[in-house]
Amino acid sequence: MCCTDGMIESGGLTAVVEQSLLGGPRRYTRTQVAELSGVPVDRARKLWVALGFPAAASDDEVAFTDNDVAAVRAFATLNPTSVASEHSQIAAARTLGQAMARLAEWQADLITREIGGHLAADGGEPTPEARREAIARAIAVLADLQDYAWQRHMAAALSRSHESGGATRQLLVGFADMVGYTRLSRHLDPDELTELLETFEATTTEAITGHGGWVIKNVGDEVMFAAENARDGARIALDMNAAISRAAQAIPEMPQIRVGLAYGPVLTRFGDLYGTVVNIAARLTGVARPGTVLVDDGAAAELDDDADLTLRHLRSVRVKGFSRLRSHVVRERKRR
Repeated sequence: MCCTDGMIESGGLTAVVEQSLLGGPRRYTRTQVAELSGVPVDRARKLWVALGFPAAASDDEVAFTDNDVAAVRAFATLNPTSVASEHSQIAAARTLGQAMARLAEWQADLITREIGGHLAADGGEPTPEARREAIARAIAVLADLQDYAWQRHMAAALSRSHESGGATRQLLVGFADMVGYTRLSRHLDPDELTELLETFEATTTEAITGHGGWVIKNVGDEVMFAAENARDGARIALDMNAAISRAAQAIPEMPQIRVGLAYGPVLTRFGDLYGTVVNIAARLTGVARPGTVLVDDGAAAELDDDADLTLRHLRSVRVKGFSRLRSHVVRERKRR
């Protein structure tokens, strides 16, 4: 692969991968990994697959490094003393693998585009050594930034309410999605669609974090978020709508959003949220009118005495999983 078209020569990449990312050459078989880590071969294989990597063709294929041995040994410190705890260990590996795979795909695209472009801009044909050095520098910078971001997010997560020590927490759950995104995306070129999605993600993330909430996940044209209380959640939603309206002045194609909120006990599992409250928030998003915020009874009860907000109670609606779902429109109170 040549740097002049934004790609990176494969030989240089292979060398950096082996030396900088894999912790050295591949020198162990799966059987040897099991022996060195003290983890049975079958469990080591399950952990490997759960992390999102293809299984070696056989237990005797030399495919693993010192870092792989250390990782399997680290998982073993979770001390699975029962089938249930072993399943939890595998689930943890799967969640970690999925999150890291998505992050790595973005980082790999960034490196191939940016590094290749910089090398080409310098003029002439860069040597393989120059390519390897550029890749290694980029990897080092991204690794430092990744550690920094993880530490800050860990500090923020630990500072939130985890006093119960259980899997269930009382939270505000919200969804926001772009109205008519599927139809709109059909006639936008890739650059226009990228600008649209980046504006949506940046705008919603700023509103969420600005009121003490946190993003659970972005899925295309939708963001799922959480907040400690209904008041913060309502302000997040109203700020989102206002910010999207402002963005539409610069980007005519920017569609309106609709937001659904629900408050109550939710199951927290590997950074995601589950339960009836989550389902209600999703259903309310689906029936909300463009530019509006709908909340459930739980959130409405928490917001009823908020002097800055007004609630308009709507008729019950029938949605998937709920025969009579009550909803309420939240708006900012107009000052005279």
